[in-house]
Order: sequence, then structure tokens, then C-alpha cells
Amino acid sequence: MDTRWRRRPRRLDPQVADALVALGLFVLLVLSFGVTVRAGQRPVDAGAWVLGVLLTAPYAVHRRAPWLALTVTLCALVAFSLMHYAPYPGVSAFALLFGLALHGRRRDSLLALGATVGAFCLALAVQPAGVVAPSDVISTLLATAVAWLAGDNLRQRRLRWAAIEERARLLEREREDRDRAAVTAERLRIARELHDVVAHSMSVIAVQAGVGSHVIATDPTAARAALGVIESTSRGALTEMRRMLGVLRQDGETAMHPMPGLADIPRLVAETRRTGLGVTVSSTGDGAHLPAGLDLAAYRVVQEALTNVLKHGGPVAHVHIARTESEVELEVLDEGSPRRPRHGDVPVSDVGLAPGAGQGLVGMRERVELYGGSFEAGPRPGGGFRVHATLPYAVQTP
Repeated sequence: MDTRWRRRPRRLDPQVADALVALGLFVLLVLSFGVTVRAGQRPVDAGAWVLGVLLTAPYAVHRRAPWLALTVTLCALVAFSLMHYAPYPGVSAFALLFGLALHGRRRDSLLALGATVGAFCLALAVQPAGVVAPSDVISTLLATAVAWLAGDNLRQRRLRWAAIEERARLLEREREDRDRAAVTAERLRIARELHDVVAHSMSVIAVQAGVGSHVIATDPTAARAALGVIESTSRGALTEMRRMLGVLRQDGETAMHPMPGLADIPRLVAETRRTGLGVTVSSTGDGAHLPAGLDLAAYRVVQEALTNVLKHGGPVAHVHIARTESEVELEVLDEGSPRRPRHGDVPVSDVGLAPGAGQGLVGMRERVELYGGSFEAGPRPGGGFRVHATLPYAVQTP
């Protein structure tokens, strides 16, 4: 992740910075104590030094106590003028107004602006005759306005930058959330594909291995046929696995073949029948050409349903596929006999298949719901099990 929004250069502590500014203002005021004294003005004495401290020190606390700082500074400004000291301490008031506009709320800074203008007008009005010219009044008022505008403008800039940085952080978090969601979705998709391929193939292999082991001494022909089914099923599973790994790598090294779809149902049924499970297939309607993803989802639903029948269901499975212009409907039924599909004379219940963990139904439901369809699975009233899914063409998730 880009850490430019997290790692910032260390800044000077605001309280230390304000104290340094206050010290600098005091130094500037002290340097102005050497100006020429005009008629009616008095030279600098101890009172001027005290008022100088009161004029500049409040800047150090203007963030924590803005109104106290403003009150002390303006009162000292007026007192400095009433005492007719020669230096003009306007810079301290300008700096304080700038700080209040920069660090405070606009409403408060506007009130501070009005108070500062009033204090300057009073301070200029009490000066001895001949000391203040009209240009001094205008320049003072203009400087006051500039100080407030500069502070307020910089505050607005900081707010905008803060908003931009916050938006950037939000966008970064949203991007990370989308990436995590995409990774999770891809993992689920891969898990479904692996389950559908491996579970079906391993179920067939387990059944045929049990059959072969049972009849190898008494019926070598049946055992040879079981080994043939194991060989073809394992080869098919390996091909599917290589195909999936090729899609994940996308390096062109693995031969790519079209993913299976409803057109491959006859091949799936033929492979399933070789295990000894009876399968009937009926299909109605032609409908529109199915999108590749939806076609694969429909195939996997039928494949997993037949796998469940092979492991847990009756001797015969009935597959019905109905296609219209807007949806495809899938239904897989079994007759509910206690696992009696046979290869020769050997019942499947004798080959030691462990009950599934129910992941197949979860995978089927996720696939169907991914395309906005409906899914139902459960026991039939008269015995057996029913899997029913409807996949619409129009509602799809990329």
C-alpha cells in the first residue's frame, strides 16, 4: 500500500511554534523602541516594556485561549496608545488576528476582526495631534483586513487539503476492500471449481475401486471394467485440473480447452452410467445461446447433483433440463432406495463411501445465486432427493 498518506514529516510542536512567534514579535517591538519621539509622545520606560510583553506574549496561547489572548493584546494596544509611547505596536495585533483567523472558526475570527478594527481606531484617535495622518489610518485598516484575509484563506486551504487527504485515504481503503473482495470471490470460485471437479471424479473412483476390490477374485472382467472407469475418470480430472491451472497462470503453457457446458451433459451422463448408476435425461426447449459462465454453472449443478446421487442416493437418477428464451431450469431426482446402484452384483453401500460434508449443496447454491437464480434442494415427499435450480439469462454478475 502507498504509505504517503500515513507517513508525514515530523512537525514542530504548535505550542513551541507559537512561543517562538511571540518571542519574535517581542524582539521586533523592542527594536522599534529606538524610533524618534515626536511632540506629545513620551520615551520608552518600564511601563512600555510591561505593555510590550502583554502585547506579544498572548500569541503563545491564542490556540488554547483565543478570547483571552485577544482581550489582553487589544487592551495593551489601547493602553500603549493612551500612554503616548512613540513606537507603534500594530504588528503584534496583526499577527494575533492572523493566527485567530488561521486556527479558529470563521465566526470567531470575524468577531476578532471587528474588535481589532475598533481597538485600532481608538488607539489612533487618542494619539497626539500631528502624529497620525489619514494615510496611517488607511494603511492600518488595510493591514488589518489583509491579516484576516491571509489567515482565513490559509485556513480554507488547509481544510481543502485535509478533505483531499481524507478522500484519498477513503479511496485507498475502498480500493483495498475491493481487492480483498475480489480475492475472496476468486478463492471461492476456485474452491467451487476444485470441489466440483475433484468431488465428482473421486466419488466415481472410490465407487469403482470398491467394486474392483470386491470382484477382482471372482469376476476379473468386472474388475477390469472398474479399472478402466478409474483410469478414464482420473485422466479427465487431471485434464480439468490442468485447464484450471492454465487459466490461473495465463502463461499460455497449458493447452486451453473450452470449459464444459450443457452440451457436455451427454458425456457426463455416459461417464456416470459406467459407474453403475442409472441415469435418465430429458430436455425441452432450445432457448438462446447461454453465456459461458452461466453455461458452466448449469453444468456444474448437474454434475454435483449426480455426484450426490452416486454417493447417497438411489439406483436411478433423473435429469431434466428445460430451456426457454429467458432462463434454464435444471432438476435432478433420485428414487430414494438405500444406495443400491450396482456394478455387477456389488452394492455401492459396500464400498465404504464416507458421507459428504454438504459442501456440494453450498457450492451449487452459491453458483446459482451468483447469476441471480433460485436454488432448492431437499428430500422428496415420496422418498429420494430433489435438486432444482433456475438460472435466468438476464440477471448476471460479471
